[in-house]
Amino acid sequence: MKILITGASGMIGTALQKALLAEGYELLLASRSEPKDDRYIKWSMEDGFREEDLPRLEGLHAVIHLAGENVAGLRWTDEKKKAIRDSRVLGTRSVVEAMARLAEKPKVFIAGSAIGFYGHRGDDAMTESSPVGDNFFAGVCREWEAESRRAEDLGIRTVLLRTGIVLDKNGGALGTMITPFKLGVGGVVGSGKQWMSWISLEDEIRAILFVLKNENIRGAVNLTSPNPVTNETFTKTLGEVLYRPTFLPLPEFAVGLLFGEMGDALLLDSTKVLPKRLEDAGFEFKYQDLKAALEATIK
Repeated sequence: MKILITGASGMIGTALQKALLAEGYELLLASRSEPKDDRYIKWSMEDGFREEDLPRLEGLHAVIHLAGENVAGLRWTDEKKKAIRDSRVLGTRSVVEAMARLAEKPKVFIAGSAIGFYGHRGDDAMTESSPVGDNFFAGVCREWEAESRRAEDLGIRTVLLRTGIVLDKNGGALGTMITPFKLGVGGVVGSGKQWMSWISLEDEIRAILFVLKNENIRGAVNLTSPNPVTNETFTKTLGEVLYRPTFLPLPEFAVGLLFGEMGDALLLDSTKVLPKRLEDAGFEFKYQDLKAALEATIK
C-alpha cells in the first residue's frame, strides 16, 4: 500500500518514514524542490501539486499531511503569523483539493494539528470534546482543522492529530532546551505552574500508525501522554536526567521581552491535555512517565 507524506523531512516525518518502511508500506514524499527520484512528487503549500503529477496520486491508501511553518524560534511578527496560518490553512486546502480530483480517493487522510487548538486553559483538563481557545494559534488550528475536515465530505476517513510537545533530543522544544540545561543555565519559566502536555517521539509515531490502521478512529485525536506535568516538574526532571542544576529561572517579563506573543503561546500558556480517544480505542503508551521518556530520548 502506498502512502503520501507531506512534511516528510521534519522531525516527525523523518521518524514516520522509517516506521512505515519497516512495516512494508510504499512511500511517496511531497517535496518543494524538484524531485530527485520516483520517491518524490513536487508540491508547494501555495500552488499544490502540478497538474501533470495528479495521476501519481491515484490509488493511494493514505495521505499523511504534516507540513507547516515552524511556530518556534522567531518572534511572531505579522509576516511570521501570516506564514504560520497560510502554510497550514492554504497548504491543507491544496492537499484536499488534489484528493477531490482523484478518481480513486485515499482511504484515510491523517492531518496535522496541535494542542494549541485549546489555547491557554489554566488547570482545566482538555479532551477532544473541549472547545477551541481564543488566542492566535488556537484560531489557526480551528481554520486548519476546518480545511482538513473537508476531506470527510469526499468520503475519506479523516483524523486530526492534535500533537503536544514531542520529545526528541535532536529537534523540537526539547532539542532547543537541552543545550542551556547542559550548560547549567536551565530553569523554571515564568511561574512554573503552567501545564506542559508532552509525548515521546516513539509514542507519537506509534500513535500515528495506530490511527492509520484503526478504521474506527476519525476526527480529532490528542497525541499527548496521559500524564502532563507542570513546567516546574518538567524542568526538575530534565535537570535530573542531565545531572545539571536548574536554579536559573526565566521570569515572565523576560519571556515577553525576548519572545513577545510567541513566548506567551509556547512558554507561558497552560494547556493540560489528555489523550482520551486514544486510550478509549485501546492504545497503550510505551512512555507514560516523563523521566523514563526523557532518559530513553537523551541516552
